[in-house]
Amino acid sequence: MHKRIFSKVFIIILSYTLSSCYICNFPLYEYPPDWKGISKRDSVLAYYSKYLNGKKIFLDPGHGGEDRKNRSKDGKIIEADVNLRVALYLREYLQKAGAVVIMSREEDKTVPLYLRSELANQSNADLFISIHHNAPAKWEDDYTNYTATYYHAKEDSYEYEPCERDIAKYIQRDLSYVMGNPGGLGSFDGTYSDYEIYPGEGFSVLRKTKIPAVLVECAFHTSRLENLRLNDEVFNQIQAWGIFRGIGKYYRAGIPEIVIIKDSVFYKNNLLKIAFMLKDSSGINPKSIRVYFNKEEVSFQFVNNIVSLGITVNDNKENFLRVICANKNGNHSLPFHKKILINKNDEVKILDIN
Repeated sequence: MHKRIFSKVFIIILSYTLSSCYICNFPLYEYPPDWKGISKRDSVLAYYSKYLNGKKIFLDPGHGGEDRKNRSKDGKIIEADVNLRVALYLREYLQKAGAVVIMSREEDKTVPLYLRSELANQSNADLFISIHHNAPAKWEDDYTNYTATYYHAKEDSYEYEPCERDIAKYIQRDLSYVMGNPGGLGSFDGTYSDYEIYPGEGFSVLRKTKIPAVLVECAFHTSRLENLRLNDEVFNQIQAWGIFRGIGKYYRAGIPEIVIIKDSVFYKNNLLKIAFMLKDSSGINPKSIRVYFNKEEVSFQFVNNIVSLGITVNDNKENFLRVICANKNGNHSLPFHKKILINKNDEVKILDIN
Protein backbone atom coordinates (compact mmCIF):
# COMPACT_ATOMS: atom_id res chain seq x y z
CA MET A 1 0.00 0.00 0.00
CA HIS A 2 2.76 2.40 1.00
CA LYS A 3 4.70 1.50 -2.15
CA ARG A 4 1.70 2.40 -4.33
CA ILE A 5 1.26 5.75 -2.62
CA PHE A 6 4.98 6.44 -2.92
CA SER A 7 4.91 5.55 -6.61
CA LYS A 8 1.98 7.90 -7.31
CA VAL A 9 3.64 10.75 -5.41
CA PHE A 10 6.91 10.14 -7.28
CA ILE A 11 5.12 10.21 -10.65
CA ILE A 12 3.35 13.48 -9.78
CA ILE A 13 6.59 15.13 -8.65
CA LEU A 14 8.45 13.87 -11.72
CA SER A 15 5.71 15.13 -14.07
CA TYR A 16 5.70 18.54 -12.42
CA THR A 17 9.52 18.73 -12.57
CA LEU A 18 9.63 17.80 -16.22
CA SER A 19 6.87 20.22 -17.16
CA SER A 20 8.53 23.00 -15.17
CA CYS A 21 11.86 22.36 -16.85
CA TYR A 22 10.16 22.37 -20.23
CA ILE A 23 8.57 25.75 -19.52
CA CYS A 24 11.84 27.14 -18.18
CA ASN A 25 13.84 25.99 -21.18
CA PHE A 26 11.28 26.86 -23.81
CA PRO A 27 11.55 30.49 -25.02
CA LEU A 28 8.56 32.62 -24.06
CA TYR A 29 9.03 34.77 -27.14
CA GLU A 30 11.36 35.38 -30.05
CA TYR A 31 13.10 38.62 -30.96
CA PRO A 32 11.76 39.90 -34.30
CA PRO A 33 14.67 39.82 -36.80
CA ASP A 34 14.33 43.54 -37.56
CA TRP A 35 14.26 44.48 -33.86
CA LYS A 36 16.90 42.46 -32.02
CA GLY A 37 19.87 44.56 -33.14
CA ILE A 38 19.92 48.28 -32.33
CA SER A 39 21.43 49.21 -35.70
CA LYS A 40 18.82 47.12 -37.51
CA ARG A 41 16.07 48.67 -35.40
CA ASP A 42 17.28 52.17 -36.17
CA SER A 43 17.37 51.31 -39.86
CA VAL A 44 13.71 50.23 -39.77
CA LEU A 45 12.73 53.39 -37.88
CA ALA A 46 14.52 55.51 -40.46
CA TYR A 47 12.80 53.65 -43.29
CA TYR A 48 9.30 54.23 -41.92
CA SER A 49 10.07 57.87 -41.14
CA LYS A 50 9.43 58.50 -44.86
CA TYR A 51 5.78 57.68 -44.20
CA LEU A 52 5.35 58.69 -40.55
CA ASN A 53 7.23 61.98 -40.35
CA GLY A 54 4.79 64.69 -39.26
CA LYS A 55 1.89 62.29 -38.68
CA LYS A 56 0.02 62.99 -35.45
CA ILE A 57 -0.88 59.83 -33.52
CA PHE A 58 -3.07 59.74 -30.39
CA LEU A 59 -2.32 56.81 -28.05
CA ASP A 60 -4.80 55.77 -25.39
CA PRO A 61 -3.48 53.29 -22.77
CA GLY A 62 -6.70 51.76 -21.42
CA HIS A 63 -7.77 51.95 -17.75
CA GLY A 64 -5.43 53.25 -14.99
CA GLY A 65 -5.79 55.24 -11.77
CA GLU A 66 -9.00 54.23 -10.04
CA ASP A 67 -9.60 51.61 -12.73
CA ARG A 68 -7.10 48.86 -11.92
CA LYS A 69 -9.44 45.92 -11.36
CA ASN A 70 -8.46 43.97 -14.49
CA ARG A 71 -5.67 41.65 -13.41
CA SER A 72 -4.45 38.06 -13.45
CA LYS A 73 -5.62 35.56 -10.84
CA ASP A 74 -2.47 35.97 -8.79
CA GLY A 75 -2.72 39.76 -9.05
CA LYS A 76 0.75 40.13 -10.56
CA ILE A 77 -0.40 41.17 -14.04
CA ILE A 78 -2.37 44.43 -13.92
CA GLU A 79 -3.82 45.33 -17.30
CA ALA A 80 -3.60 49.09 -16.78
CA ASP A 81 0.16 48.89 -16.18
CA VAL A 82 0.85 46.64 -19.16
CA ASN A 83 -1.24 48.90 -21.42
CA LEU A 84 0.80 51.91 -20.34
CA ARG A 85 4.18 50.24 -20.82
CA VAL A 86 3.31 49.11 -24.35
CA ALA A 87 1.98 52.59 -25.20
CA LEU A 88 5.09 54.34 -23.88
CA TYR A 89 7.38 52.09 -25.92
CA LEU A 90 5.19 52.64 -28.96
CA ARG A 91 5.45 56.40 -28.43
CA GLU A 92 9.23 56.09 -28.39
CA TYR A 93 9.29 54.25 -31.72
CA LEU A 94 6.83 56.64 -33.36
CA GLN A 95 8.71 59.72 -32.20
CA LYS A 96 12.01 58.33 -33.48
CA ALA A 97 10.29 57.91 -36.86
CA GLY A 98 9.25 61.58 -36.81
CA ALA A 99 5.63 61.25 -35.71
CA VAL A 100 4.00 63.59 -33.21
CA VAL A 101 2.49 61.57 -30.34
CA ILE A 102 -0.23 62.63 -27.90
CA MET A 103 -1.35 60.39 -25.05
CA SER A 104 -4.49 60.21 -22.94
CA ARG A 105 -2.24 59.37 -19.98
CA GLU A 106 1.49 59.03 -19.42
CA GLU A 107 1.27 57.62 -15.90
CA ASP A 108 -1.06 55.65 -13.67
CA LYS A 109 -3.95 58.07 -13.35
CA THR A 110 -7.70 58.13 -13.87
CA VAL A 111 -8.92 59.30 -17.27
CA PRO A 112 -12.73 59.06 -17.64
CA LEU A 113 -13.91 57.16 -20.71
CA TYR A 114 -15.70 60.16 -22.25
CA LEU A 115 -12.61 62.34 -21.81
CA ARG A 116 -10.41 60.00 -23.85
CA SER A 117 -12.53 60.66 -26.95
CA GLU A 118 -12.79 64.37 -26.21
CA LEU A 119 -9.02 64.70 -25.92
CA ALA A 120 -8.55 62.78 -29.15
CA ASN A 121 -11.07 64.94 -31.03
CA GLN A 122 -9.45 68.13 -29.74
CA SER A 123 -5.98 66.92 -30.72
CA ASN A 124 -6.65 67.02 -34.47
CA ALA A 125 -4.64 63.81 -34.70
CA ASP A 126 -4.50 61.61 -37.80
CA LEU A 127 -5.06 58.35 -35.93
CA PHE A 128 -6.34 57.11 -32.56
CA ILE A 129 -5.14 53.81 -31.08
CA SER A 130 -6.51 52.48 -27.79
CA ILE A 131 -4.29 49.81 -26.23
CA HIS A 132 -5.72 47.04 -24.04
CA HIS A 133 -5.30 43.45 -22.88
CA ASN A 134 -8.30 41.16 -22.80
CA ALA A 135 -10.06 38.77 -20.42
CA PRO A 136 -12.56 35.96 -21.11
CA ALA A 137 -16.23 36.01 -20.10
CA LYS A 138 -15.57 33.24 -17.57
CA TRP A 139 -12.96 34.22 -15.00
CA GLU A 140 -11.81 30.61 -14.45
CA ASP A 141 -10.79 30.34 -18.13
CA ASP A 142 -6.99 30.57 -18.21
CA TYR A 143 -6.65 28.92 -21.64
CA THR A 144 -8.19 31.47 -24.03
CA ASN A 145 -5.58 33.74 -25.56
CA TYR A 146 -5.39 35.58 -28.88
CA THR A 147 -4.63 38.98 -30.36
CA ALA A 148 -7.51 41.07 -31.74
CA THR A 149 -7.90 44.53 -33.24
CA TYR A 150 -11.30 46.22 -33.30
CA TYR A 151 -12.86 48.76 -35.65
CA HIS A 152 -16.19 50.52 -35.27
CA ALA A 153 -19.50 49.27 -36.71
CA LYS A 154 -20.12 46.66 -39.43
CA GLU A 155 -19.86 46.81 -43.19
CA ASP A 156 -23.62 47.11 -43.65
CA SER A 157 -23.80 50.09 -41.25
CA TYR A 158 -23.66 53.69 -42.45
CA GLU A 159 -21.34 54.43 -39.51
CA TYR A 160 -18.76 51.95 -40.81
CA GLU A 161 -15.55 53.56 -42.09
CA PRO A 162 -13.53 51.20 -44.32
CA CYS A 163 -10.28 53.02 -43.52
CA GLU A 164 -10.57 51.92 -39.88
CA ARG A 165 -10.76 48.29 -40.95
CA ASP A 166 -7.66 48.87 -43.10
CA ILE A 167 -5.76 50.24 -40.11
CA ALA A 168 -6.94 47.34 -37.95
CA LYS A 169 -5.71 44.80 -40.51
CA TYR A 170 -2.21 46.24 -40.69
CA ILE A 171 -1.79 46.53 -36.92
CA GLN A 172 -3.32 43.11 -36.26
CA ARG A 173 -1.08 41.31 -38.75
CA ASP A 174 2.22 42.62 -37.40
CA LEU A 175 1.28 42.58 -33.72
CA SER A 176 0.00 39.00 -33.94
CA TYR A 177 3.15 37.99 -35.81
CA VAL A 178 5.70 39.38 -33.34
CA MET A 179 3.77 37.99 -30.36
CA GLY A 180 3.31 34.58 -31.94
CA ASN A 181 -0.42 34.70 -31.20
CA PRO A 182 -3.35 33.65 -33.38
CA GLY A 183 -6.19 36.04 -34.19
CA GLY A 184 -8.96 34.04 -32.53
CA LEU A 185 -11.67 31.84 -34.01
CA GLY A 186 -14.25 34.59 -34.41
CA SER A 187 -12.48 36.30 -37.30
CA PHE A 188 -10.65 35.22 -40.43
CA ASP A 189 -7.91 37.86 -40.08
CA GLY A 190 -8.05 38.73 -36.39
CA THR A 191 -9.95 42.01 -36.86
CA TYR A 192 -13.37 42.40 -35.28
CA SER A 193 -16.25 44.84 -35.36
CA ASP A 194 -16.92 46.35 -31.94
CA TYR A 195 -20.58 45.50 -32.61
CA GLU A 196 -19.59 41.91 -31.79
CA ILE A 197 -19.13 43.06 -28.19
CA TYR A 198 -21.83 45.75 -27.97
CA PRO A 199 -24.36 45.21 -30.79
CA GLY A 200 -25.45 48.43 -32.48
CA GLU A 201 -23.24 50.60 -30.26
CA GLY A 202 -19.67 49.35 -30.12
CA PHE A 203 -16.94 50.69 -27.87
CA SER A 204 -17.41 54.20 -26.53
CA VAL A 205 -13.88 55.30 -27.47
CA LEU A 206 -14.40 54.18 -31.07
CA ARG A 207 -17.96 55.46 -31.43
CA LYS A 208 -17.27 58.90 -29.96
CA THR A 209 -13.83 59.49 -31.47
CA LYS A 210 -14.21 61.40 -34.74
CA ILE A 211 -10.76 60.70 -36.17
CA PRO A 212 -9.93 57.23 -37.58
CA ALA A 213 -9.74 54.93 -34.56
CA VAL A 214 -9.02 51.32 -33.62
CA LEU A 215 -8.78 49.42 -30.34
CA VAL A 216 -6.13 46.73 -29.83
CA GLU A 217 -6.54 43.80 -27.44
CA CYS A 218 -2.93 42.63 -27.49
CA ALA A 219 -3.52 39.40 -25.57
CA PHE A 220 -5.44 37.92 -22.63
CA HIS A 221 -3.95 38.98 -19.31
CA THR A 222 -5.78 36.00 -17.76
CA SER A 223 -3.88 33.44 -19.87
CA ARG A 224 -1.52 31.26 -17.85
CA LEU A 225 1.02 31.46 -20.66
CA GLU A 226 0.76 35.25 -21.20
CA ASN A 227 1.20 35.64 -17.44
CA LEU A 228 4.77 34.47 -17.92
CA ARG A 229 5.69 37.36 -20.24
CA LEU A 230 3.35 40.38 -19.97
CA ASN A 231 5.39 41.88 -17.10
CA ASP A 232 8.61 41.44 -19.11
CA GLU A 233 9.51 44.89 -20.44
CA VAL A 234 11.49 43.43 -23.33
CA PHE A 235 8.34 41.64 -24.43
CA ASN A 236 6.35 44.86 -24.01
CA GLN A 237 8.83 46.53 -26.37
CA ILE A 238 8.25 43.75 -28.89
CA GLN A 239 4.49 44.25 -28.61
CA ALA A 240 4.96 47.96 -29.29
CA TRP A 241 7.23 47.11 -32.23
CA GLY A 242 4.47 45.05 -33.83
CA ILE A 243 1.97 47.89 -33.54
CA PHE A 244 4.56 50.35 -34.86
CA ARG A 245 5.30 48.23 -37.91
CA GLY A 246 1.59 47.89 -38.63
CA ILE A 247 1.12 51.66 -38.52
CA GLY A 248 4.17 52.21 -40.73
CA LYS A 249 3.00 49.69 -43.34
CA TYR A 250 -0.48 51.21 -43.36
CA TYR A 251 0.85 54.66 -44.23
CA ARG A 252 3.32 53.19 -46.71
CA ALA A 253 0.38 51.75 -48.70
CA GLY A 254 -0.93 55.30 -49.17
CA ILE A 255 -4.27 56.95 -48.49
CA PRO A 256 -6.43 58.23 -51.36
CA GLU A 257 -7.35 61.90 -51.26
CA ILE A 258 -10.76 63.26 -52.25
CA VAL A 259 -10.82 66.91 -53.38
CA ILE A 260 -13.91 68.86 -54.42
CA ILE A 261 -13.44 70.64 -57.75
CA LYS A 262 -14.79 74.07 -56.79
CA ASP A 263 -15.63 75.19 -60.31
CA SER A 264 -17.81 72.10 -60.73
CA VAL A 265 -20.35 73.03 -58.04
CA PHE A 266 -23.56 74.22 -59.70
CA TYR A 267 -27.22 74.42 -58.62
CA LYS A 268 -30.29 75.38 -60.61
CA ASN A 269 -33.91 74.23 -60.74
CA ASN A 270 -33.37 71.79 -57.89
CA LEU A 271 -30.46 70.10 -59.69
CA LEU A 272 -27.12 70.04 -57.88
CA LYS A 273 -24.01 69.20 -59.88
CA ILE A 274 -20.70 68.51 -58.20
CA ALA A 275 -17.40 66.76 -59.02
CA PHE A 276 -14.40 65.40 -57.08
CA MET A 277 -10.84 64.61 -57.98
CA LEU A 278 -9.57 61.30 -56.54
CA LYS A 279 -5.80 61.33 -55.99
CA ASP A 280 -3.40 58.50 -55.16
CA SER A 281 0.09 57.65 -56.40
CA SER A 282 -0.75 53.95 -56.81
CA GLY A 283 -4.00 54.66 -58.66
CA ILE A 284 -7.68 54.44 -57.71
CA ASN A 285 -9.67 51.22 -57.78
CA PRO A 286 -12.87 52.21 -59.68
CA LYS A 287 -14.87 49.35 -58.13
CA SER A 288 -14.27 50.75 -54.66
CA ILE A 289 -16.01 54.10 -55.23
CA ARG A 290 -19.22 54.75 -53.28
CA VAL A 291 -21.20 58.00 -53.16
CA TYR A 292 -24.00 58.63 -50.65
CA PHE A 293 -26.39 61.55 -50.57
CA ASN A 294 -28.57 61.89 -47.47
CA LYS A 295 -27.48 58.36 -46.53
CA GLU A 296 -28.73 56.86 -49.81
CA GLU A 297 -26.24 55.45 -52.31
CA VAL A 298 -26.41 57.36 -55.61
CA SER A 299 -25.04 56.82 -59.12
CA PHE A 300 -22.14 58.81 -60.57
CA GLN A 301 -19.71 59.00 -63.47
CA PHE A 302 -15.99 58.27 -63.12
CA VAL A 303 -13.64 59.48 -65.85
CA ASN A 304 -9.93 60.36 -65.59
CA ASN A 305 -9.98 60.13 -61.77
CA ILE A 306 -12.92 62.54 -61.57
CA VAL A 307 -16.22 61.57 -59.93
CA SER A 308 -19.15 63.69 -61.10
CA LEU A 309 -22.82 63.52 -60.22
CA GLY A 310 -26.08 65.40 -60.55
CA ILE A 311 -28.70 65.14 -57.81
CA THR A 312 -32.17 66.58 -57.40
CA VAL A 313 -32.36 68.45 -54.09
CA ASN A 314 -34.51 71.03 -52.36
CA ASP A 315 -33.16 74.40 -51.28
CA ASN A 316 -33.36 75.70 -47.71
CA LYS A 317 -32.56 72.21 -46.49
CA GLU A 318 -29.48 70.50 -45.08
CA ASN A 319 -28.10 67.80 -47.35
CA PHE A 320 -25.35 65.33 -46.51
CA LEU A 321 -22.73 63.95 -48.87
CA ARG A 322 -20.34 61.07 -48.32
CA VAL A 323 -17.69 59.67 -50.67
CA ILE A 324 -15.56 56.52 -50.28
CA CYS A 325 -12.80 55.16 -52.51
CA ALA A 326 -9.76 52.90 -52.27
CA ASN A 327 -6.39 52.83 -53.96
CA LYS A 328 -4.95 49.85 -55.78
CA ASN A 329 -3.12 48.79 -52.60
CA GLY A 330 -6.51 48.34 -50.92
CA ASN A 331 -6.34 51.35 -48.59
CA HIS A 332 -9.52 53.41 -48.35
CA SER A 333 -9.90 57.17 -48.16
CA LEU A 334 -10.26 58.89 -44.81
CA PRO A 335 -13.81 59.77 -43.71
CA PHE A 336 -15.23 62.27 -46.22
CA HIS A 337 -18.50 63.76 -44.98
CA LYS A 338 -19.86 67.12 -46.12
CA LYS A 339 -22.93 69.17 -45.31
CA ILE A 340 -24.39 71.02 -48.31
CA LEU A 341 -26.58 74.09 -47.78
CA ILE A 342 -28.45 75.87 -50.57
CA ASN A 343 -30.05 79.25 -49.93
CA LYS A 344 -32.90 81.04 -51.74
CA ASN A 345 -30.44 82.67 -54.12
CA ASP A 346 -29.29 79.23 -55.31
CA GLU A 347 -25.93 79.70 -53.60
CA VAL A 348 -24.26 76.49 -52.48
CA LYS A 349 -22.27 76.23 -49.28
CA ILE A 350 -20.23 73.09 -48.47
CA LEU A 351 -19.21 72.50 -44.86
CA ASP A 352 -17.06 69.86 -43.20
CA ILE A 353 -18.79 67.56 -40.72
CA ASN A 354 -16.66 66.90 -37.66
